[in-house]
Amino acid sequence: MKKVYFPNINGLRFIAAFLVIVHHTENMKSLLGMSNYAGVPFIHIIGKLGVILFFVLSGFLITYLLLIEKRDTHAVSIKNFYIRRILRIWPLYYLIIILGLFVYPNFSFFDLPIQGAQSGTLKYILFFLIFPNLALAMSIKVPFISLTWSIGVEEQFYIIWPNVLKRFKPKLQLFFVVLVVYLAIKMMLYFFMSYNNGNLLIEIVYNFWNSFVISAMAIGAIFAYLGFKDRDAITDFLFKKHVQLGAYIIVLMLFATGYEFPLLHYECYSILFGVIILNLACNPSSILKLEFKILNYLGKISYGLYMFHPIAIFLILKLLVKNNLVVNYVAILIFIIALTSFLAALSYHIYEERFIKAKKKFSQVLSGENVNK
Repeated sequence: MKKVYFPNINGLRFIAAFLVIVHHTENMKSLLGMSNYAGVPFIHIIGKLGVILFFVLSGFLITYLLLIEKRDTHAVSIKNFYIRRILRIWPLYYLIIILGLFVYPNFSFFDLPIQGAQSGTLKYILFFLIFPNLALAMSIKVPFISLTWSIGVEEQFYIIWPNVLKRFKPKLQLFFVVLVVYLAIKMMLYFFMSYNNGNLLIEIVYNFWNSFVISAMAIGAIFAYLGFKDRDAITDFLFKKHVQLGAYIIVLMLFATGYEFPLLHYECYSILFGVIILNLACNPSSILKLEFKILNYLGKISYGLYMFHPIAIFLILKLLVKNNLVVNYVAILIFIIALTSFLAALSYHIYEERFIKAKKKFSQVLSGENVNK
């Protein structure tokens, strides 16, 4: 069994989770009637972009590992791939869904005012079939678990991607075709929306496709291919220090101003994230180093950070902030990160780790730095 080491990736995973946590903290304050910064452009965009960063990372890592598996074994085991995904994703996903659908609603303490349809049986079907992104496209929102829309996107991507790599010779052209097809459908639906304003079905399909964001994962796959193959003029250029520095400066400036690209917003950010990921994971001369023990650990439990942070935010805001026990913005964030990390660590070591160990039996290639893969 071959082990692949991806430096800096766990640290980047924590940064992605941190962006989402900051965004959702301000949104939760708004829901609870507290003063907040949810309307600040920077706060407004970083939550979704944190998820997009997760998507690009996922496309990069999954593709890289599948490319190694195909090179070394001349095949891709679809069965083993799905077993690995199930063992890593499903246990925590269904725990969070059960808590959100059957436990929290029984206690008035967890009441949270949200705008969205409560559709009875349909919400149970969609969440249990791992289509929370379709639920969100239909404006079905459930407190503390609607964030699982991104898990639905990743699971649907996993249905498609290993089959693509198994049946076709992996080339840049293949990844670009997937990207172009996705964007073509997205544009078509956008124009359908424009000419059929008020059509509920088209609106739901558009919202679902817009949330699918397979483009971000395809862009991640493109950069994985660039990192996997022998270095050439393209990778040499992307590895240059001024290119790296330019990518970091542009991302920071765009974040600071809350800039949103027209139509191809997520795709433009995905390309910038791809340059950063490629350098952090594959460039020995990366100008940014995230190899710190605490960041590695927080990145290792980042799945739990993502899944538990809404309830952690809620508890800190309702128990400490509403009672004026904590009022400083930085202190609030520190308490939220601490509680989220505590819950994620408990989940990882008591619950998730046994499934992670089991999935190694079905792995031809192991990532030394990203247990989520």
